[in-house]
Amino acid sequence: MSKKVRVRFAPSPTGPLHIGGVRTALFNYLFAKKHGGDFVLRIEDTDQNRYVEGAEDYIVESLNWCGISFDEGPNKNEKFGPYRQSERKDLYKQYADELVASGNAYYAFDTAEQLDAERKGHEEKGKTFIYNWHNRERGRLVNSLVLTEAETKAKIDAGEDFVIRFKSPQDETLHLTDIIRGNMKIDTNVLDDKVLFKSDGMPTYHLANIVDDHLMEITHVIRGEEWLPSLALHQLLYNAFGWEAPEFAHLPLILKPTGKGKLSKRDGDKMGFPVFPLQYMSPQGTDHSIGYKEEGYFPEAVVNFLAFLGWNPGTEQEIFSLEQLVADFDLARVNKAGARFDPDKTKWFNHHYMQQQLDLDLAEQFKAIRPELSNIDVNYIALVVGLIKERATFVNDFWDLSHFFFTAPTAYDEKASKKALKEGTADVMTKVIELVNTTDDFTVENLQTNIKGWITDNEIGFGKVMMPLRLALVGALQGPDVFDIMYMIGKTETVSRIENLINQI
Repeated sequence: MSKKVRVRFAPSPTGPLHIGGVRTALFNYLFAKKHGGDFVLRIEDTDQNRYVEGAEDYIVESLNWCGISFDEGPNKNEKFGPYRQSERKDLYKQYADELVASGNAYYAFDTAEQLDAERKGHEEKGKTFIYNWHNRERGRLVNSLVLTEAETKAKIDAGEDFVIRFKSPQDETLHLTDIIRGNMKIDTNVLDDKVLFKSDGMPTYHLANIVDDHLMEITHVIRGEEWLPSLALHQLLYNAFGWEAPEFAHLPLILKPTGKGKLSKRDGDKMGFPVFPLQYMSPQGTDHSIGYKEEGYFPEAVVNFLAFLGWNPGTEQEIFSLEQLVADFDLARVNKAGARFDPDKTKWFNHHYMQQQLDLDLAEQFKAIRPELSNIDVNYIALVVGLIKERATFVNDFWDLSHFFFTAPTAYDEKASKKALKEGTADVMTKVIELVNTTDDFTVENLQTNIKGWITDNEIGFGKVMMPLRLALVGALQGPDVFDIMYMIGKTETVSRIENLINQI
């Protein structure tokens, strides 16, 4: 690649950033960093009717949380700024006028009512109305192709609403290339004359997108499959301006867990998983959505599972740090077919990254979310975390797995009690108390040696001792090694819990 690679992520600030958008940002970031290039954030807010206050900040916070921060964008290294399209409004009119002057675009004065009548008329004949070569100059539509120059000027001077439409070529075959999908051919006769500039003085996505990509020297446009139908128009716009087009790559859709249809917020609500990186609350307070961060996912896990939604490394390796992804990422290994979202696999990734975290870091997170731990030494909590994190997927799981390290059981699981408590259990537990009290050097190893030695010497079934002992300590037949629990809670607490069980028998 002779030019410096420059890619952009260009979301609209119309609400929370869907993980499909995060995946697009990630692939752009990986491609840029792989080739020593720049990753640009551009806010495409030309549709002011759908603009949502705070959505831009949400986008930036989401990217930063994922560790895929941009090199250029709003308020950051603005050498090609501004990076909000609403602040580039005057610029687009200049280029729209240039297309009109070159004969590649025209003014259209049709009202919404006139266009609606045309659509209905076509529907009555079993046809679909398309504003293009076959009707734009036949007199039924009101545009500068059928009006004289003086009539067109008079309408504009009179303040009549107009849009600027692209004049799609007739009887041409357009050859397109996509890095992921290969070569394509389009008959230009099927294309409609898209609006490039709206009556409210704002450009449409199509014009603003092309102008900004050109002026910001974008070399590769990596975006979602939903934009593939726009590729023909965008290539034609580059041709009309006489500009070199960037290379295009359209990423596959992220599909529902069933594999049918595009993943939506409704799927997450229905099946109980997030579809947004961070928690989101609409300005009106009517729309609240949980995020991966708040659900307890690690950003490394989110990045790792998103990378595998449409891309594969060609090996059996599944765990990749961001640095490894940069090194191995290749658009040639991105699939054309949609990628099925698997909620269970996302948890699998999070479980892996949980095991890589420092126990002390996890302990601090655990302490922060459980008021019961406010007065407990974080170093003790870290020791507990080290014993139970292998069975956890999220920090939120820790309390259910470890509450007995911090508070004595006040009740005993009914099913476990029936299984563990037999005739003679009280006598056995009384002897265990004696063994505990006579273990001077109170370590896991010494406890294990003394109690297991006594069981063996007296030819007692291990279950007759270990099950009621665990029930006394935990309140159920679960948890890590019994001797680890005894060591952690200490001799006095161990004896107290066994005595409580004896009193309940």
